[in-house]
Amino acid sequence: MTPETTDPGEAPRIAATAGPAVAPAAPRPIALFAPAASAAFGAAVATALGRALTPHEEREFGGGEHKMRPLESVRGRAVVVIQSLHGDADGSANDRLCRLLFFVATARDAGAASVTACIPYLAYARKDRRTKARDPVTSRYVAQLLESVGTTRVVALEVHNRAAFENAFRIPTVHLEAADLLAAACAGGQSAPLAVASPDVGGVKRARHFQELLERVHGAAVAFAFVDKQRSGGIVSGDTLVGDVAGRRVILVDDLIESGTTILRAVAACRRAGAARVEAVATHAPLAGDARRLFADGGPDSVIVTDSVALAPDFAAMPAGALRICPIAPRFAEAIRRLEGAGPLSALDGL
Repeated sequence: MTPETTDPGEAPRIAATAGPAVAPAAPRPIALFAPAASAAFGAAVATALGRALTPHEEREFGGGEHKMRPLESVRGRAVVVIQSLHGDADGSANDRLCRLLFFVATARDAGAASVTACIPYLAYARKDRRTKARDPVTSRYVAQLLESVGTTRVVALEVHNRAAFENAFRIPTVHLEAADLLAAACAGGQSAPLAVASPDVGGVKRARHFQELLERVHGAAVAFAFVDKQRSGGIVSGDTLVGDVAGRRVILVDDLIESGTTILRAVAACRRAGAARVEAVATHAPLAGDARRLFADGGPDSVIVTDSVALAPDFAAMPAGALRICPIAPRFAEAIRRLEGAGPLSALDGL
């Protein structure tokens, strides 16, 4: 009997016996963590997702040392850590960044398949370029730190300079927008014609985008203006208003309000130009002590911000008409839901 021959270039045929079909294991749900400094915001995100935060342990040791660890297995799971990197009386931005870095590394050491850092307020995003000799580019250093501990994706809310944020990272980034929510919060309620103004030249592009969003929800044309402001050596100067705001309700748009100095100068410029009402809108509000001036004579008629930064008690107790909060946790919840495959992220990034 002549043995069967095969072509040398042909792979041998191997007979296989059919076995029972085995359904692939369903992926385990995302493990969702929020360190103590962001526990309230994390709980709001979890509620919007219709699930609970994954339990973890945090311990403090002498000399400011600390540790965090998951209290259930994260092996093979996608992990999401929610941590806002603002500083306040309970901890500095550096402390919160360090805790985030250590927890990401801990999760990867424990076998997490991926770790997404959801950062409502990204510290050091304003220091994204050199303006003086030997200046640091701290935003890039933060990106390198996050990458080095095994972060696989960063989700951040309206950073100071989106292009610099995206260019700083070599891992995927998601840039969430709050401007559409803030524009909706500003629409209606006043009969005066509207104007959007940037408190400085650097924010003109941001304010122009807000103007477009406000026109869409308001259904009418919105005027535009900006204040010519300069900052050097920590000193702010210049208050020339470019644009017509006379008789208008002016919405001053910025990415962040901290001391309130920039906003107060812009409010004064708008009122000198005949504005009927001046309101301030910002995504982030790490309000410091001097920011109390915003709610005194000479301040804007109202301030609208998101809750990306937990307000200090003094500011959380402000009258509702003076300070309005636009919740941003549902937007992060939707981003996480889409990361799980529920839809494209592009609808959330403002492009």
